[in-house]
Amino acid sequence: MSTDLQAAIARTTKTFDTEPARARVTFRCDSALQEGFQSAVSVRHHTLTVDEPTGIGGSDQGPTPVELVLAALGTCQEITYRAFATALGIPLQGVSASVEGDIDFRGFFALDDTVRPGFGALRVNITLTSKASPSDLARLTAAVNAHCPVLDMLSVPVPTTCNIRVLPG
Repeated sequence: MSTDLQAAIARTTKTFDTEPARARVTFRCDSALQEGFQSAVSVRHHTLTVDEPTGIGGSDQGPTPVELVLAALGTCQEITYRAFATALGIPLQGVSASVEGDIDFRGFFALDDTVRPGFGALRVNITLTSKASPSDLARLTAAVNAHCPVLDMLSVPVPTTCNIRVLPG
């Protein structure tokens, strides 16, 4: 494990413990539909393209929004494993995730109001490379699943408001 990472985690944990107000952060992204189903997205100083496959009218220039949800869950699990392994002193040489989600597009296309438009089920498969004991890995997994932000957001409803502003066209 990197001593820089250990120091950063320790420093951040101490700051948030002694100054709880600094732990509260608002994240933001901005996006705009370009043409067809393609959107340009800005997140801090990063940009990405989100699109749909050609089979449903997109130009396949980037991942779909639902694929980004899968990526967010997988990468958040990986980062949370690394952070907690480092903080707990559990050896972790590698972590990877494979995330699958089942969706029935009859919900999105309003063909059946009894079908949910989003994922009906998610499956997360984590692969760990570690020399840690089974009990340490169980402790690590419990900590990750209790504290992974994206897993939490997908498992517990998040209060969400949608505000609409109409500009003259």
